[in-house]
Parts: sequence; structure tokens; C-alpha cells
Amino acid sequence: MKRETKKRSFEKGYYKHNPCHDVFTCKVCGWPVGPQGAGSDHRNHCPNCLSSLHLDVEPGDRAADCGGIMEPVAVWVRKSGEWAIVHRCRRCGALSSNRVAADDSPLRLMAIALRPLTNPPFPVERLEELQKALSEQ
Repeated sequence: MKRETKKRSFEKGYYKHNPCHDVFTCKVCGWPVGPQGAGSDHRNHCPNCLSSLHLDVEPGDRAADCGGIMEPVAVWVRKSGEWAIVHRCRRCGALSSNRVAADDSPLRLMAIALRPLTNPPFPVERLEELQKALSEQ
């Protein structure tokens, strides 16, 4: 690797505008992760467990000092209809949103999306009773 290229790859914000072709092993599940199959030049989470590392303050800047595990806690749908994963850092609690990659595990994505329905903040057995109370008002 040329010295100029190596130096440029570590400049602040380099990965905001340049693809990252690094291959890494997921710290959570041990899955080998590379840029191929993501549908993007900016791979930022494991396609198997959907976890990430807290490396950025702003996307691609590599300015976060934390380095904690970013666990997937939710999914949401952008205006365009594209799904994104909400990650929360286990160490510092920071939240971030990352677009879903083409090769992300559909089972893991659906499990995260359905999590609120499997543990609602009220007793499911009382839904009928609650519906009656609302209709009487």
C-alpha cells in the first residue's frame, strides 16, 4: 500500500466519502464480515447478528472513543420505505440508525421488528375488556 493512500485512509472523515473494504470478525457472534453482499460500500454491522461497534460519532468519522458493542434494539421504516436498524451502545447508551444491508438476516430483522408485539406494556388478556371500556366512552 502506498504511504499516501495509507495516510489518507486514516484522516478524519475519510470513510464518509470512501468505501471501506476491510474484512473483520464480528465481536459478538464471530461471523467473518466483508463488504461483498451488502449492497453498499459502507458495511457497518454484522449481517448475521446485526451487531456493530461504536466507532463513529457521525457516520464514517471514526471519532468515537467508546468502542462498545452496538446492539440492534429496533427497526424503523424511512420515508422512502427503506428499513433501518436502531443500535444502542452497551457501554455508553448512544443510539444510532443504520440502513439495512442486502445480506442482513431476514429472521433477525423480523425478530427485532416483532419484539414489541411479544412483550406489550399491558396484559394481552385484557384487550377485550379495554376495548369495551373505550367504546363506552
